[in-house]
Amino acid sequence: MGSQYHQEFGEDDFYIDLLFYHLKLRCFVVIDLKMGKFIPEYAGKMNFYLSVVDDQLRHEGDQPSIGLILCRTENRLVAEYALRDLNKPIGVSAYQISESLPEHLQGSLPTIEQLEAELKDLPVEDPDT
Repeated sequence: MGSQYHQEFGEDDFYIDLLFYHLKLRCFVVIDLKMGKFIPEYAGKMNFYLSVVDDQLRHEGDQPSIGLILCRTENRLVAEYALRDLNKPIGVSAYQISESLPEHLQGSLPTIEQLEAELKDLPVEDPDT
């Protein structure tokens, strides 16, 4: 569906980092990318995004949306407490940046220059989010 998917409510703008529609599961997948460790506030933000997507985009027959918070480092215990009583499917995982791209992918991804050209036109989000 897109990156930095824009949603507007009243006078506030919100941007979902990545929004996909999973064809086999028949549901939206909301991905929030974080540069640091997981903090509990991220669960509330994801819960908000899932509620918005389910209310505004989900059609009859679609399954409930799924949220995935990707952080540079994970804090499993904090994530468990933050997600314990939420009833929406949200997962937290860590990611690792690789120094080199596998050879079979090298020709199929955009260059750094192409990415920089696209990123310079994106709206800037609050650095605390």
